[in-house]
Amino acid sequence: MWLAIIAVLMIPALHAERVKTLILTGESDTQYHDWRVSTPFLRSLLEHTGRFDVKVEEQPSGITANSLRPFDLLVLNYMGPRWGAETEHAVEEFVRSGKGMLSFHGVTYGPLYGMKYDDAAQRWMPGPDAGWPAYASLIGARWKPSNIGHGKRHVFPVKWTNRDHPISQGLTPEFLANDELYHRLDLLPATQVLATAFSDTATGGTGKDEPIIWTTAAGKGRSVHITLGHDLTAMSQPGFVTAFARAAEWAATGQVTLPAAIPLFAQQKNGVRVLAVTGGHPYPVSFYTLFEGQDDIVWSHATSPREAFTPDLMSRFDVLVLHDMWEDLEPAARESLRAFVEAGKGIVSIHHAIVDYTAWPWWWQEVIGGKFFVKEQPGHPASAYKEGVDIVVTRTELGASHPVTRDVPPLVVNDEAYRGMWHSPEIKVLMETAFPLNDRPVVYVGPNPKARVVYIQLGHSDSTMRYPGYRKLVRNAILWGARRLN
Repeated sequence: MWLAIIAVLMIPALHAERVKTLILTGESDTQYHDWRVSTPFLRSLLEHTGRFDVKVEEQPSGITANSLRPFDLLVLNYMGPRWGAETEHAVEEFVRSGKGMLSFHGVTYGPLYGMKYDDAAQRWMPGPDAGWPAYASLIGARWKPSNIGHGKRHVFPVKWTNRDHPISQGLTPEFLANDELYHRLDLLPATQVLATAFSDTATGGTGKDEPIIWTTAAGKGRSVHITLGHDLTAMSQPGFVTAFARAAEWAATGQVTLPAAIPLFAQQKNGVRVLAVTGGHPYPVSFYTLFEGQDDIVWSHATSPREAFTPDLMSRFDVLVLHDMWEDLEPAARESLRAFVEAGKGIVSIHHAIVDYTAWPWWWQEVIGGKFFVKEQPGHPASAYKEGVDIVVTRTELGASHPVTRDVPPLVVNDEAYRGMWHSPEIKVLMETAFPLNDRPVVYVGPNPKARVVYIQLGHSDSTMRYPGYRKLVRNAILWGARRLN
C-alpha cells in the first residue's frame, strides 16, 4: 500500500484542462517488472502534478480507435501478449494522428516485439510469434536478440546531451539513476537522443555512452522512450520523476510547462499544521496512517505533554490531535494549551484522550465537554469499558448537516465501548450509538466558544484506524478544526 504512505506536492495546474492520459498495462510479467505495483505509482505521479487526468486499462486487447479518441497520451507499461490487429492499428493511428506516447524500461522489448524470456538461457530470445511490425517505429528502437542486455544494477549519472529540448530545458546537466543500464540498443534514424549514461565495463557494461532518453516522430505524433524504471526504487529517483512527468507532457502537447523539479515526497506548503500527541497509553501504530497520504496536512509528533505544549505551540500548529492519556499537566504546559484554545485553534481528541488532564477541571468541563472516570469519585461512580465489541454508530439530525460528519456513512467497527462518562449539557452530538454497553454520544463538538473542539470516542483498534469511514471522519475533524471546512 505504497499509495497510503507517499505524499506528493500538488503543483497547481497551469491549464484549465488536464492532459487526458491512458496507461496500457496488465496481463504481463510480474516477476521482473511488476505492473500491479508500478502502474498505481505512475498514475499517482502524473495526477499529483496537477497536469494529468489518468485512467488505466488492464486489458488492452480489444481497444478500438473509438476507445482511444478521448485521450491525448498513451503510457505503455506492458509486457504481455500481442493485442491483435485492430488494437495495434488503433494505437498506431492514435500516435500518427498527432497525439503522444510514452514508454519506458521493460516495454523496450518483450512479446510486443516478438520476444520471449528463456529461463534456461536467462535472456530474451525470439518468441514463437512474430512481433508487431510498427512497434519499433513507435518507440524509436529495434532490438537484436544477440545484443539485448544490461550490466549489474548500480547507481550512475545520466547526462542530458540535448539541453535545448523542451523536456530537458532548464534542468540540471545530469541526474542520478539507481537502475539497470540498458546497452546495445539499435536506435532508428528518426530518433533524437536527449540523455545518455556511460556503461562501465566494471559493471558488465559496454564501455560506451548508451542512450537513456530519446524522442521519435510517428506521423504527426510524438513518442518518448525512457530506458529507466526497473522498480519503484528506480522510479522514485528525483531525476526519473521529473523526466517522466515532463516527457509525458511534451509527448501529449508538444510543450512543457511543468517545473524543473517535481518533488515526490513533499507536501502542500499551506497544509494544515497538525501536532499528533501520544503517550501514557498503548495504541495501534496504524494511528499514524491517519495523517499519511494527505496532501493538505503537514504533521508532527510529540510523545509527552512537555514535548508537545511548548511556548511556541500556537505559532507552529493549527490543530492538535490528542491520542494520549495523562492525568495532569505542568503549569507551563497548561499555559501554552490554554493559549492555543483561547486563540481559536483546533482540537481533535480521540478515544482514550477522554481521560486526558482530568486534574484540570477547565479542560474537561469547558473544552472537551466529557470525562471518563477511571476511579469512583464523590458524586460519580467509575466509568466502565469493554474491548472488542461490535458498535454501530450513526449520525444524529445535527450530524447530518455538520461539516465534521459530512459524507461520513454509518460506522460499523469492532472497538472499545465506554459507558458511564460525564458529558457536558453543552456538547453538540454529531454521531451516536444505541449499543447498550456504550454511552449514546460517540462523536461530538465540545462546549468551548472559541476553539473548534471535536471528541471522537472510537479509535481503540487497528481495524478502526484503517476503516475508511473512520479515516474520513478524522480528516473532516482536522480540516474543520483548522477552519478549512465549513
